Amino acid sequence: MPTLILNNEKLHYQLHHGVPRPAGPPLVLIHGAGGSLMHWPGELRRLPARTVYALDLPGHGKSTGQGRADIGAYAEVVRGLAEALALLPFVMAGHSMGGAIAQEFALRYPARLAGLILVGTGAKLRVAPQILTGILNDFNGTAELLAQWTHAGQVDPNLLRLYIRRLREVRPQVIHDDFAACDAFDRRPDVGRIATPTLILCGDADRMTPVKFSQWLHEQIASSQLVVVPGAGHMVMLEQPTAVAGVVDRFMAAL
Repeated sequence: MPTLILNNEKLHYQLHHGVPRPAGPPLVLIHGAGGSLMHWPGELRRLPARTVYALDLPGHGKSTGQGRADIGAYAEVVRGLAEALALLPFVMAGHSMGGAIAQEFALRYPARLAGLILVGTGAKLRVAPQILTGILNDFNGTAELLAQWTHAGQVDPNLLRLYIRRLREVRPQVIHDDFAACDAFDRRPDVGRIATPTLILCGDADRMTPVKFSQWLHEQIASSQLVVVPGAGHMVMLEQPTAVAGVVDRFMAAL
């Protein structure tokens, strides 16, 4: 899989070229706190007839370097990647913390985007204190708690086990800093300035970023559409991959 060196950090990403070679803008996938590109299912990472870049943020997955404790700093990582790969204009999709990064990017660099996809996120992402303290003090117990909170109640237990296994692949300090960055994030006064065509997507059983977060974003962003996926939790794209991939593909086709 391809890598890129930026600021002495190796950024790892997965690249998919649809067949025939797509004419539309590429899609860049940004994962959430403590995640990796594997938090995006294959149905999205390999959308037919689309060019898709799925990124491991610094300190996550197969990327080296340090994580960030600031959403804006992560947005600058994505800017560096986009400039190095000449991706303009592109569609940026972010899940949870990745959605915060996407909002920040859209506010800083609107001309670089053809579209915006916000998945299971909000303009403010308050994090429960038991997560912030638990990541460093009781990592295993907190990982189990996060698995429960990030999935709908009826989810396949194998998805929970896979989530915990992947969370354990990331250093606890990196995960803590991710959640600290989320806790400090608040763009509520500003998101109404986003004019990029935006898809807002969430699960109706999301306990981490409840549906009201997405509804509020939809009310603030004039050029947005809202899709609520029945029976899905915070990891909506892994819980309902076919449905989410279909919604994303239709959104991109309409751009």
